[in-house]
Amino acid sequence: MKIAIILFNLGGPDSLEAVQPFLRNLFSDPAIIGLPSLLRKPLARFIASRRAPTARAIYAQIGGSSPILGQSESQARALEDALGPEHDCRAFVCMRYWHPMTEAAAQSVKRFAPDRILLLPLYPQMSTTTTESSVRSWHEAATRAKLKAPTQTVCCYPVEQGFIQASADLLRDSIAAIGDRPLRVLFSAHGLPEKIIKSGDPYAWQIERSAAAIAERLAIPNLDWAVCYQSRVGPLKWIGPSTIDEIARAGRDGKAIALYPLAFVSEHSETLVELDIEYRHLAKKSGVPLYERAPAVGTHPAFIGGLANLVRRVLAAPGVAVQNDGSVERCAAGHTRCLRVEVRS
Repeated sequence: MKIAIILFNLGGPDSLEAVQPFLRNLFSDPAIIGLPSLLRKPLARFIASRRAPTARAIYAQIGGSSPILGQSESQARALEDALGPEHDCRAFVCMRYWHPMTEAAAQSVKRFAPDRILLLPLYPQMSTTTTESSVRSWHEAATRAKLKAPTQTVCCYPVEQGFIQASADLLRDSIAAIGDRPLRVLFSAHGLPEKIIKSGDPYAWQIERSAAAIAERLAIPNLDWAVCYQSRVGPLKWIGPSTIDEIARAGRDGKAIALYPLAFVSEHSETLVELDIEYRHLAKKSGVPLYERAPAVGTHPAFIGGLANLVRRVLAAPGVAVQNDGSVERCAAGHTRCLRVEVRS
């Protein structure tokens, strides 16, 4: 049996010339701007043109392109290796806003002619703006490509043991680099407008669960830690506290910072520029004694092993919901936009 595993991620521009069309694709997504298409698309073009110069300057600091595609491809190959010969699996990278985008990925999968398809987001925590948007786009593209294979979706894995172990391993190294200084661990995740969370999006709840599980796995007595959110743009109120405010608070408290990019499984401009350059400068300016940023999980063996276990679990029990730690639990009450594994035949 041939299995196609579709790895969803955001995507990123592969050149400075691609920055503006990448942004246009991003803001054209109804999951990002919930206006009718007639209004949304011109607004997306306007926002992209306004933000492109700043964004190009950001990408220029990391070589003129995003590293996300190469890292996602490495994760795909590592996952294939971890699954081994027990299944005839091929992993396909499918980016939401830049190449290889959904239509191209669907055509590649059709050429592979799988017997089953598994959608596996590279977003540990589910959000309507990431996982749900990618899943919806996939099903639309798969219909146009006339892909008929039964399809299952892993919605999220915020406390999956491999992800938690990999995160703890990487964060523990950053904590060790700080030594005996008074310390605060910051779990920094990409922020969202508050209205999205209030609509029933489970993202912030799952972020809290991930952070608590990693802190518990570190097993450091009386560990001082906090969840915070970065990358705020626009006039809307966003969920908080912000990473900027938490860095300033650590400076006032005389605490060194070990920062972990909780919602990123590969390096982005948000980690390599925002966290490594801009926030490092802010930490120094705020009087933070030492600032250590842990890397994203990438191809850490525990993380890839965890993804492989998710794949095996779904293949062994089709139709059973795989969410959070692999159980059949739903998100807590009130998170009405939670997804569960679904089977389409």
